[in-house]
Amino acid sequence: MIKNDIWIAKMAQKGMISPFEPDLIRKVQKDTDLGGRPVISYGLSSYGYDIRLSSAEFRIFRHIPGTIVDPKKFNPQNLEPTPLHKDIDDSYFILPAHSYGLGVALERLEVPGNITVICIGKSTYARCGIIANLTPAEPAWRGHLTLEFSNSSSTDCRIYANEGVVQLLFLEGESCAINYETRQGKYQDQPEIVTLARV
Repeated sequence: MIKNDIWIAKMAQKGMISPFEPDLIRKVQKDTDLGGRPVISYGLSSYGYDIRLSSAEFRIFRHIPGTIVDPKKFNPQNLEPTPLHKDIDDSYFILPAHSYGLGVALERLEVPGNITVICIGKSTYARCGIIANLTPAEPAWRGHLTLEFSNSSSTDCRIYANEGVVQLLFLEGESCAINYETRQGKYQDQPEIVTLARV
């Protein structure tokens, strides 16, 4: 069963999502704003939670002649850090056309033992050609999610830091015999930096 806003808010008070925004934020106030500055929404929705992209780090895959991306022997040189850009109101990373990038969630998760969390893309980015990979956070997983984005468009695209970037859906199942923590999963307790592929 998919969990609703009441359950998500209750579990967030117990530490499931931190920091937690109990409303769906579409505008933020700044000292000079009268009506608020529009943002890509984040926070609690009816049956999910929109997490934000951290400004801490964003990396883009670059072609380096003679190298192959191998998930069993991941070469960090295939990922290039990209700078955080700022203008009057916003902080953002640029994901070049037809490229792939990795970011990290601002929020830290502590997934309950009978819940699987699915990340899905937000329609605002999907309409710009940005595809967020569907990735699960398994029962009893903890940490900051590494987020994967593909720019399928023929133009560069901004991805805004500290604004909504993907939605989390919380699916309840019967308790499992072995959860992510008891199996000592390799991505447990990820910090707020991009975590590379591990075997």
